[in-house]
Amino acid sequence: MAIRLAVLVSGRGTTLANLLDRINEGQLDAEVAVVISNRPNVLALNLAELANLPAHVVDKDADEELGAKVFQICREANVDLVVLAGFLRFVKIPDDFVGKVMNIHPSLIPAFCGHGYYGSRVHAGVLERGCKVSGCTVHFADNHEYDHGPIVLQRVVPVLEGDTPESLQQRVFEAECEAFPQAIQLFAEGRLSVEDGRVRVRRDPSGGS
Repeated sequence: MAIRLAVLVSGRGTTLANLLDRINEGQLDAEVAVVISNRPNVLALNLAELANLPAHVVDKDADEELGAKVFQICREANVDLVVLAGFLRFVKIPDDFVGKVMNIHPSLIPAFCGHGYYGSRVHAGVLERGCKVSGCTVHFADNHEYDHGPIVLQRVVPVLEGDTPESLQQRVFEAECEAFPQAIQLFAEGRLSVEDGRVRVRRDPSGGS
């Protein structure tokens, strides 16, 4: 049975587009129940309209007020998992959604993450430090800070000689396009659990290790 997703966006909707493609290709047991943006007139909302998806704009609120509105929309849409797809606001996660909010970040957390690290800033930081590898991280979000919470999975990509923030960003995004659907599918199959702050991936959904 497909799980119901709320996809939270702030910009172009590239991650939303990737998830919709995977769903349409039968690679992801999910459906997008609702799209929520903290910004009006972004391309992600155009994509939602083209896909006939319910969409809401929740903006101009303090973080706590915005979070309350976001999760009320999710409850009304009977959402199983909230997906942060480039959502650039911090939301407080209520008790009934703990362990049900998943984020992807374009670095190998705990490096190059947290407040202020988003978009090309992440990749510029990687290049400035002379890192030899980068990648992406999918994690369950928590109420501690940006890009914090139990890590579900990570994917590594090389940093090549002559890379620019833009070229590295594209390579990392290709890894994101594989990692995020995989993590969501593991959730859909009931194979993820959090123990002592770490994510355990079961081999089968029946609970066997």
